[in-house]
Amino acid sequence: MTSLILASGSPRRAELLAQMGLAFEVCPADVDETPVAGETPEAYVARLAREKALAVAAARPDARVLGADTSVVLGQEILGKPEGPEQAVATLARLSGCRHRVLTAVALVHRGECRSRLVATEVVFRPLTRSEIEAYVASGEPMDKAGSYGIQGLGGIFVKELRGSYSAVVGLPLLETAGLLADAGFPVWTNWPRSLEGRP
Repeated sequence: MTSLILASGSPRRAELLAQMGLAFEVCPADVDETPVAGETPEAYVARLAREKALAVAAARPDARVLGADTSVVLGQEILGKPEGPEQAVATLARLSGCRHRVLTAVALVHRGECRSRLVATEVVFRPLTRSEIEAYVASGEPMDKAGSYGIQGLGGIFVKELRGSYSAVVGLPLLETAGLLADAGFPVWTNWPRSLEGRP
């Protein structure tokens, strides 16, 4: 059976892919994540997902390779991972009480063909106090997260409203990922291992 590779070192993406009941390898891609001048957030996220998948597929042409990228966007500004606690505090203060978008693109490369999908999810934070923000930053959770928060962790208590895909905000849209795999002749339900039988 042709192998499946996740071109990402994100433990959250690995957990979501494992949640789909699939066996896969993890092979993080090394690509330049600098935005191109004039690039929209949508184009940026889609390009990085494709580049990550293509970079790994170049060395593993027989495999199905999944790449993904997630960005938190306020207006048209991409809010990346904080460079330090002060930047994390400033970012969370900007998101406090506001609506923002989380863009996640997923790309699948198989036999030289690259297909991708882009998912946009709207997230609304409740108003946050300074003490809440500082306590959250002190926990360390925001430091490796786009937008300085993790919805699947402590940061989830700040979310007042979500319209779209929860799994996409975490890092991998399950519906769209399953669709890409099915289009590439790899429907997930036919690849579930027998060990999953009887699992609650």
